[in-house]
Amino acid sequence: MALEHLFQGSALNAVDAKGRVSVPAFLRSVIERRGDARTIVLAKHGQFACLDAYDPAYAALKHAKLERLLEKGETEPDAELAYQQRNLMAFAATEETPYDSSGRIVLPPMMRRKGGIEDLALFLGTGETFQIWNPQTLLGDKNIPEDLKDIARYRLEERGVTP
Repeated sequence: MALEHLFQGSALNAVDAKGRVSVPAFLRSVIERRGDARTIVLAKHGQFACLDAYDPAYAALKHAKLERLLEKGETEPDAELAYQQRNLMAFAATEETPYDSSGRIVLPPMMRRKGGIEDLALFLGTGETFQIWNPQTLLGDKNIPEDLKDIARYRLEERGVTP
């Protein structure tokens, strides 16, 4: 199953005290082309200190990927346990949040904490999914390429924030 529409681009938006933030239009348009739901699924990213985000239709593709991983390693003694752990993280540790007609969501408190999101949210398209970062966390991550940090710095400067 291949995805016809991919998330790409970047934007930096303000997060208010209640956790409301506007999801950029370029991301919402992909969600709407992929399905009818005006909803975003949020999860703690597996490798980075940010949130992974996607449309509800992507969940079926995510499940299929986990099934393929199990098939590849099914001769391993702990394959079933690893599969169950991945499923728990992929599906139980998520929250769905709808967006309104202006594209605003409320970041659930648990997800906001898991992603370290404070007053700014940096949205980054990553193909099948997109990420939501605290821009300062991204700038401090030694595993992030310098060119990507330049994008974060540019987005911060656009808002008049010194990185």
